[in-house]
Amino acid sequence: LVDDVHAFPGHIACDAASQSELVVPVKRGGKVVAVIDLDSPRPSRFTQTDGRGIEALAATLGDRV
Repeated sequence: LVDDVHAFPGHIACDAASQSELVVPVKRGGKVVAVIDLDSPRPSRFTQTDGRGIEALAATLGDRV
């Protein structure tokens, strides 16, 4: 969860309009098999609640990919 991508050292934006980001790995058998990467043009767009929801989605996907 990155509230301001411009304040995050080494951040590589996939979209020039990106201001905040939420990234969650999808794991299967302890290995990362995919990544859920959400970008927003608004700073501080994502909350801890959003993060928990995307983590739950990632856990579900990890069992199926």
